[in-house]
Amino acid sequence: MPQQEINFRSRLAAWINSGKVQWFIISVIILNGVILGLETSATLMASYGGLLLALDKICLIIFIIEIALKFYALRLSFWRDWWNIFDLLVVGVALVPGSGALAVLRSLRVLRVLRLMTVVPSLRKVVEAFLHSIPGLVSVVAVMAVFFYTSAVLATKLFGGTHPQWFGSVGESLYTLFQIMTLESWSMGIVRPVMEVHSMAWLFFVPFIMIATFTILNLFIGIIVSTMTELSLVPDVEKENQETLELLSRIEEDLSELKRRL
Repeated sequence: MPQQEINFRSRLAAWINSGKVQWFIISVIILNGVILGLETSATLMASYGGLLLALDKICLIIFIIEIALKFYALRLSFWRDWWNIFDLLVVGVALVPGSGALAVLRSLRVLRVLRLMTVVPSLRKVVEAFLHSIPGLVSVVAVMAVFFYTSAVLATKLFGGTHPQWFGSVGESLYTLFQIMTLESWSMGIVRPVMEVHSMAWLFFVPFIMIATFTILNLFIGIIVSTMTELSLVPDVEKENQETLELLSRIEEDLSELKRRL
């Protein structure tokens, strides 16, 4: 490959990732998200439908051009970054035909708004932290699953006979306990009616809420926060290591110069 083309591709990649271009893409993504929201209004579509659809197509063309330039500049390196693949899939959904069996996929055009996560560094860090925390979250999910299943079986046996609408089966108990865990109408809507028949039912529900809501859910938050902290410290550690290497290099040069003088 000619050196001139390689230099051009390098300059093109640097230009695409420059601050001005990225801010322009962010503006287009936000504008496209607003347009997709306005398209859900029948009144606005009746009055400005043509304009909104035209602006939507312009935004799509800009996204296609951006991805095409990235692919040309990066070539095979384009596929090594899964953020680029995500962009390609999200934009590709908009190219699905508007009629036929795949027409329902057109509604997924709104996923283009998620491209903000690929161009805004702070949002990308949050997503990366969540992905890095998945192994730890899997363990918490396993603990929660065992706890929920055990509680559901127990609740079905205790309250299923008197309140089958909530605890008639293990499946219904799981859903009811999930509602209780979210603290949505748990007291007046579920627990107090149960306590009218089972006065000691609070001995089951209060510990369940303490464990499920205030303990297990906080484990999710703790793992994600811990991962974000670790990821934020990595650049600092790398910077300190680089500074240490540079300092050692200067000391070695000074020692070599001192030996020559002696």
